[in-house]
Amino acid sequence: MHDLPPDLPRLRTLETWLTLQLEQVRQQIAAVERREAEKQRGQQARPPQPDWLLELGLNRDASPVAVHTGDCHMVGKRRRGVPRDVALRALAEGVEACGHCRPDAELGYIDG
Repeated sequence: MHDLPPDLPRLRTLETWLTLQLEQVRQQIAAVERREAEKQRGQQARPPQPDWLLELGLNRDASPVAVHTGDCHMVGKRRRGVPRDVALRALAEGVEACGHCRPDAELGYIDG
């Protein structure tokens, strides 16, 4: 640095200010590292995505309204992950197959 003050009092003031700034940077680094570690723990603890989803009706006693693959983007917020046999049974009982993800084709279900 070539634009430093020439006298000791101002140099000491600058040193104090830089020390405080460095401590703030270190605190911010620690906070970001904690957030990243929490995010990574959350991703590792996340349950696996189900292979099949039942889209549920408006009330808890209503029948499911559609069957979806586990990665379908068209499924609503009211959904439940189910195993393959439950998805097949729902299709056999007349629950509609999603027209976008086509779970009936992936399950090998032939209507009728």
